[in-house]
Amino acid sequence: MEEQSKLYDVIIIGSGPAGLSAAIYAQRAKLSTLILEASYISGGQVVNTYEVDNYPGLPGISGMDLGSTLRSHAEKLGAQIVQARVSELQLEGTIKTVVTRKEAYQTKTVLMATGAVHRGLGVPGEQELSGSGVSYCATCDGAFFKDLTVAVVGGGDVAVEDAIFLARTCRKVYVVHRRDALRAARVLQDRLFALPNVEMVWNSTVKEITGEMQVEGITLAGTEAAGERGAKEERKLAVDGCFIAVGIQPNNKLVKDTSLELDESGYIKAGEDGITSIPGVFAAGDVRTKQLRQIITAAADGANCITSIQNYLVTVVSFV
Repeated sequence: MEEQSKLYDVIIIGSGPAGLSAAIYAQRAKLSTLILEASYISGGQVVNTYEVDNYPGLPGISGMDLGSTLRSHAEKLGAQIVQARVSELQLEGTIKTVVTRKEAYQTKTVLMATGAVHRGLGVPGEQELSGSGVSYCATCDGAFFKDLTVAVVGGGDVAVEDAIFLARTCRKVYVVHRRDALRAARVLQDRLFALPNVEMVWNSTVKEITGEMQVEGITLAGTEAAGERGAKEERKLAVDGCFIAVGIQPNNKLVKDTSLELDESGYIKAGEDGITSIPGVFAAGDVRTKQLRQIITAAADGANCITSIQNYLVTVVSFV
């Protein structure tokens, strides 16, 4: 592995909306910038979305096109993007080192924009129909299911909030939960149970998601606890969409063994300014602690982080 002689102002790890937005703002600020992306396609999770309907000014754009557009904008401004998987981070001290399989890069600041992934069910049909009726974001995709029948899988706050949101426009909403009681806050449960077009499916798990080009149904299996509030035998539900809300996990593998402070769920502790517990290390997008994980908030994080990085470079490492 050959050491690099160039010292960057910022290295951005991740090329989703947060990382690419940061790259655009960094280039406009005339910072020497390197973006490292593990995938050969830019855009992060958004590339798996068939149609994006809530990004301002670009209604109906495909996730692939949005990712490509963001990358093109960054490249037009001169952003340097390298496809390489980061294997190690050395974050202590004024100069940081980012190690990949082939190179070791040095930088004054590191911006973590590695995102998060939705926990899946791991059942047949889930991956094949992702973006074609299988969704992990009701606020992103709910509008496509107006007057249709959908299922929400999960029993926590997010699942119940998704079901309430979908019930506003969907004809019918099934809530599939593996237990006989929800984990969500009682106030959310009360709101959910009051909705006439919501049906609870207790003590059940999804065994398979079915459909050819689009979701057409789900196959359920009863849990061992199934009794009066559930059936042990296999059951099929005809649905047009399946919203999976069984949790999100941050892509924090690179920092789990560092001194960077994480919350109890593994998200990097950082506010809207992106400042973390290690000087010179910043976090943007879904990998950081935040209320709303959407494309627009990730892009905003990227811009905010560059402002924080500029301030850090001027006040802390201007002598380097």
